[in-house]
Amino acid sequence: MIAAAGPGLMTFITVFVLAVFVGYEVVSKVPSILHTPLMSGSNAIHGIILVGTMLVLGGAHGTAQLVLGFLAVILATLNVVGGFVVTDRMLEMFKAKPADRKAASSDAETGGGAPGAGA
Repeated sequence: MIAAAGPGLMTFITVFVLAVFVGYEVVSKVPSILHTPLMSGSNAIHGIILVGTMLVLGGAHGTAQLVLGFLAVILATLNVVGGFVVTDRMLEMFKAKPADRKAASSDAETGGGAPGAGA
């Protein structure tokens, strides 16, 4: 049945399956420290995809193309916004809590903090 659709469809399926395997291998090997910068980079790529979906939607003719184009714009927008929300939450983990900042600033003012460091 797939072969009856033509050799082009089989090529697309083969490329898709290979891309899934390569993508899984690449993403699974990324260390945790690099996850946030890579997430920011992928957000930029998804922003470009969002612009592309809007351009395709602008040239759509017919109800089916308009519905699919609109759905593509919605999904791309959700992907971009979700990516930024996740990145923001990850960056919040690296910030010092307000109580920690207050303790660090009072230690710096009194000369305390590090053992053996004093006036």
